[in-house]
Amino acid sequence: MIGNTAIANYLKFSGHKNIDLKAALIDCDGILYDSMKNHTRAWVKLMKKNGIKCTRDEFYLYEGMTGAAIIKHMFKKGAGKNITDDEAWELYKVKGRYFKELGDIPVMPGALAMLQTLQQNGIERILVTGSREPSVLERIDNDFPGLFAEERVTAHDTRHGKPNPEPYLKGIAKAQAKPNQCIVIENAPLGVQAGHTAGCFTVGITTGPINEKELLKAGADIVFPSMEAFVTALPELISDFKNTLT
Repeated sequence: MIGNTAIANYLKFSGHKNIDLKAALIDCDGILYDSMKNHTRAWVKLMKKNGIKCTRDEFYLYEGMTGAAIIKHMFKKGAGKNITDDEAWELYKVKGRYFKELGDIPVMPGALAMLQTLQQNGIERILVTGSREPSVLERIDNDFPGLFAEERVTAHDTRHGKPNPEPYLKGIAKAQAKPNQCIVIENAPLGVQAGHTAGCFTVGITTGPINEKELLKAGADIVFPSMEAFVTALPELISDFKNTLT
């Protein structure tokens, strides 16, 4: 059965048993929205304006870090320059403007069905994202009405971005759950690593150029090749959890 071996192994090696699945902790960019194409374009434009060479694909690897952390990393790597938090956030505002200029981003195909399936099975949905992009965050309640808890974790709520587990640990706390009562749904290695380190069963979905092996290496318990594949498997995955945990 889909996911059963992964779940059974996870529970066996973690010592978790007889605990019901309570919450799904869900990333935003690349999971709810097909936004990473525009994010990477905006990042490359910002870096080139500042004389830093880079490629679009490398920003998929940094996805989940705070904007300030990405900027600090890129300036140190590409220009040998240390910049302050204030400087980093000012540059991040410029990146945000470039991102907005690229226009509206589409909802990820299958994202709505995923949230509806989780809701129908009594699993709480909590947003956990490193994003500060108002244009994205403000859309969530309109695009997914009634499908997210009011509690959410964004870059405003954390000191450390992914791969630090802090964002997911805060998501677990907001769900009033234990780590082994939550699944994490991610599409990038740093986010997968954060979910795994937080102690959650972590689902990787390859919605971008990062391949399955990279997500597994980062700690994903199971990987799906697309959001549509995950949505198709989700009812059985939830059932496998319930059967394994009884």
